[in-house]
Amino acid sequence: MSYKLVDGSRGKAPRFAITMGLQEGYGPTAKKHQVDEVVDLVEAFLKAAAAAGRPYLTGSVTTGVVVYAWPEGPGQAGGGHEPQATYSGEVNPLYNSGMAEGAIVEFLNSLASVLGSALGQTRVYVVFAGDMWILQAE
Repeated sequence: MSYKLVDGSRGKAPRFAITMGLQEGYGPTAKKHQVDEVVDLVEAFLKAAAAAGRPYLTGSVTTGVVVYAWPEGPGQAGGGHEPQATYSGEVNPLYNSGMAEGAIVEFLNSLASVLGSALGQTRVYVVFAGDMWILQAE
């Protein structure tokens, strides 16, 4: 089998990522969400955008564990960890060439808000083209 370059497919492809915890709350009673929930939420969001003729960004859902610490006074610190999921990818030059930067940011913020709300997260972390910002529930 041989391959050739697809016309219009070569160009800048800035990375994007939306990362959120999968644990709602803290301690032994915290609700732990599953990656399948994230996949279903993202797929529904993408399908709604496609059906409405709005631009969207295709990506992958991966999981991991976020590990964190916090100071608790001189010489002391607390820490913890929890499961997390990330929806990430690149802005595809073939499929997203007409998508302005503002539309990309709006798409990412909208999807991040949907994910954060459905998963009971206070904060959701967004990265695009080397910039990072945090969305926080009001």
